Amino acid sequence: MVSTFDIGIDLGTANILVYSKNKGIVINEPSVVVIDTVTKNIVAVGVEAKEMVGKTPEKIVAIRPLKDGVIADYDVTTEMLKHFMRKASKKIGFALRKPNVVVSIPSGSTSVERRAIQDAVRNAGAKKISLIEEPVAAAIGAGLPVDEPVANVVVDIGGGNTEVAIISFGGVVACHSIKIGGDRLDDDIIQHVRKEYNVLIGERTAENIKMEIGFALIDHEERFMDIRGRDLVSGLPKTIKLSSYEVRNALKEALLHILEAIRATLEDCPAELSGDIVDRGVILSGGGALLNGMEAWLSQEIVVPVQLAPSPLESVANGTGKALLYMSKIPAAVR
Repeated sequence: MVSTFDIGIDLGTANILVYSKNKGIVINEPSVVVIDTVTKNIVAVGVEAKEMVGKTPEKIVAIRPLKDGVIADYDVTTEMLKHFMRKASKKIGFALRKPNVVVSIPSGSTSVERRAIQDAVRNAGAKKISLIEEPVAAAIGAGLPVDEPVANVVVDIGGGNTEVAIISFGGVVACHSIKIGGDRLDDDIIQHVRKEYNVLIGERTAENIKMEIGFALIDHEERFMDIRGRDLVSGLPKTIKLSSYEVRNALKEALLHILEAIRATLEDCPAELSGDIVDRGVILSGGGALLNGMEAWLSQEIVVPVQLAPSPLESVANGTGKALLYMSKIPAAVR
């Protein structure tokens, strides 16, 4: 029986989501923490902290304690989780009891990285901790029949990494994980603007460019966007006009790596399951899946149907919460 006090956490590089069985997604905030380097006190977490990125005085720094889907700064991650679990407890009402938690982890994570995640969640106030691989969680969250012996192909493009997995009967049949995600795409845009225009832009500006005029490698009607940054020659603020064609070229290398990972995973697929993939296609989840033209480009390249999960950003979080219902059917999914 799944109690009210079971929650699922999608511990993402860019965002942390907390799922409750009764209330659905109760927390959806950026995984950013602002710290005072002198006193070591935490100044802000989540949405407030994201607003401060690139705008703080010298002694106050905004950091992202998770990198490539795993913990980069253990103490800060623990404090961030405590903050979010306290916030979730107020909304759900488990203040007097420690919750059982299911946490998503990258499929390529090592035993040390997994232990670090378990310890951090336990120190943040969890009672029992179960781990579930992100592609399996994304498949459950997207409503795929993961407990049946049919091929479910999930491409989860997160902030720090992209995971491609073929899931059948509750387990991962073939999987490839690469350290390329939304953050890498943002960085490619920053580098392009710096190289071509000698203008320095911040992470938030790059993210806005990606969302507004970022396209996968398909033909599209050219769009333009005015962006502001600092001229590296004069040191003064400067406005430039950026084209969607330029942005597409800047993202090309990273997108081809993602395509390569999908192809490599499909090549590892057993022959019996290949027929299912032709019929059922591929499901895209994660924030990177929302890049303009991503579905059309991938279906054109791998020649199988590609569709977006119902709520790509929330698929993994929904899956972590719902995974508890699958424990009896597919022990391989949650452990």
